[in-house]
Formats: sequence, C-alpha cells, structure tokens
Amino acid sequence: MDLAGEVAAMGSEVTGFAMGDRVYGMVYPPGGAQAQYTLVRADMLAHVPSEVDLVQAGGLATAGLTAWQALAKAQVAAGQRVLIHAAAGGVGHVAVQIAKAHGAHVIGTARSEKHAFLRRLGADEVIDYTSQDFTRVIRDGVDVVLDPLGDDYGHRSLTLLSSGGAYVDVRQPNPGRPEVVAKARERDIRFTDVTVSPNAKDLVDLIALAARGQLRVAVQQTLPLSEVAKAHELSETGHVQGKIVLIP
Repeated sequence: MDLAGEVAAMGSEVTGFAMGDRVYGMVYPPGGAQAQYTLVRADMLAHVPSEVDLVQAGGLATAGLTAWQALAKAQVAAGQRVLIHAAAGGVGHVAVQIAKAHGAHVIGTARSEKHAFLRRLGADEVIDYTSQDFTRVIRDGVDVVLDPLGDDYGHRSLTLLSSGGAYVDVRQPNPGRPEVVAKARERDIRFTDVTVSPNAKDLVDLIALAARGQLRVAVQQTLPLSEVAKAHELSETGHVQGKIVLIP
C-alpha cells in the first residue's frame, strides 16, 4: 500500500498537486504500490516537504497512519502513561515517537536487543517481554495501551488500566477481541480498534512531524523493486526492525 514518488500524470479535475510534485500516501483498497508507476486517488496523498527524503516517506504512510489514528482514538495527551506493545515494529516504533511528540511517558515492550533503539526514539521505559512479565514490571499503571499483538496481551494489559483508560486493539483480525471488549466494559475502560484509512489531513500532520525532526521511520533495509520477493521473505520472518523499502 505504501508509496512515495513524483507525480507523473494526473486527472483533469485534480487540484492541489502539480506535475513533478513529491508526494506520499497509500493505495486503498490495498494493492498496487509495488510498481514503478501507480494509480492512486489524490485525496490519499500529501506533499513531501523538502526536509524529508522519499525513502523515509515511502515507509511512513500505513504504519504512520495506523499509529496516528490509534493514538488519536485513545486521545493521548501530555503527561499520560502510554504502553506500546511490539514497540520496535513497523507501527510500534512510529507510535513511540508520536506519543512522545504529544508529551506522553512511553513504555515499550520488545526484545532486549532492541531496547537501545527504542530509547533513541524516546521511550522512557523498555521491557523485555521474553524474560519479564510486563504486568509485574509496570507498577503505576497506564492510561493508554496500544496493542498490535492480541491473544493474551489484551487481557493482561487491561489489568494495568484504571477506570477511564483506553485500550486500542490494532491487530487485524483478532479472534479474541469479543472477550477483551467484554472485560473492558466491566472495568469501565474505553475499548477501540483501528482499521487504517488514508486521510490527507492525517498524512499532512504525520509528515509535518517528520519535517520537524520529531518522527523518523527506521528503515532496516532498502532493496531494488526487482527483489520484491526477498523483501517479503524478510518481512515474514517477523524480526524486521522498522521497515523495508523498495526502490523502483
């Protein structure tokens, strides 16, 4: 879905863009961005400021919009404690930076070898989920949980949220969601899920954070478009730190 590049052609009714403009966004419904030329609706794009290169922009849209829209639904505010699971992943590492930009205290779960990476992004606390039970390590509770993992993480995370807190389920699909919804309702916790959608205003706000130096996509590797199969193989290992970007 993700793309960044230059406008090569456009419809006669398109406004706000010109030939050669640098743009980024996502193709929705999904599919079609892994190509040299891609057709996409103008309202699913935003301009890329000169401070941001196209590799950065190319890895931002889907993960960035997911994180942005999830935290917006949670109404994250300055001073809140935000727990982000899988914090070193594509969505997680962007969410860490967005939450910090909002003034939140950020706690992330990730393998120990990714802790230094998360601290560089601004995480205040990091927990190794392979050797620590986050429900025991976090003693003061949290105001918001962003969970892209599901399964038992949902039930365990709810124990850390007080009445009025927000749990955001990012996993699609999540078979265990009904049970978590019911438990959240019992505890007066706001439950919401997120299905990412392209939104020009959100894209503009996201890229503005990047232009100000408050958000940077971690690009583990760039590959030529001809190696798209290799890129998918790497992604499917589940151990990519940040994003893989294809270069046409």
